[in-house]
Amino acid sequence: MSATIESAMVMAAGIGKRMRPLTATRPKPLVRVAGKPLIDHSLDRIEAAGIGHVVVNVHYLPDALEAHLAAQRRPFDIAISDERDRLLETGGGMVKALPLLKGDPMLIVNSDNIWTDGPQNSIRSLAHHWDGAAMDALLLVVEHASARGHGGQGDFHMDAAGRLSRRRPGRVAPFVFTGIQLVSRRFLDDAPEGAFSTNILWDRAIAAGRLYGLAHMGQWFDVGTPAAIAPTEAALGGV
Repeated sequence: MSATIESAMVMAAGIGKRMRPLTATRPKPLVRVAGKPLIDHSLDRIEAAGIGHVVVNVHYLPDALEAHLAAQRRPFDIAISDERDRLLETGGGMVKALPLLKGDPMLIVNSDNIWTDGPQNSIRSLAHHWDGAAMDALLLVVEHASARGHGGQGDFHMDAAGRLSRRRPGRVAPFVFTGIQLVSRRFLDDAPEGAFSTNILWDRAIAAGRLYGLAHMGQWFDVGTPAAIAPTEAALGGV
């Protein structure tokens, strides 16, 4: 099975508290890492995958982010999902943006991660492994030992078929979520109203045996704090 990805959403509405003081005067997606704003790294990967439509949600300092996006010269169009009035968190942000997104499944990307492709384009690999009959969501995950800048205990266990389950109490989970996922429209059916975390939808998919993972073969960097910037730039060989 495989899929054609018609649209992507970049999650860019967060306040960026962990990135202070750099986010005192700019939204987190505009913090520069390795020569360009964080969000441009995500847009570069989306462009390389050949996706033709992108939605970006905005909340904190939205005018600056919208101006940056309006100046982009990309082969895809960019639509804005406006959360100025209320920050809707990851799950609520997806629900609000759903009318702006095209196709099924849809790519969802966090704007504070940087990744490099391995032997294959990572987004195209997700599309190649998509099975809509079995999956509600397919998450790109990276081995815990290879997750650069990540200080947590991991997120998921993955069985031989690729099905994901939550980290078990008292253990380090072998896989970390990269912030990159394919989701079906069905994944958002009967979702809560207002602000809520994607974790609610993941748990529902896990219970149904429909949350899957794909191991990332390239580099991945969690760039969530100012301290993570210099090591990321050193590893990427750019400033």
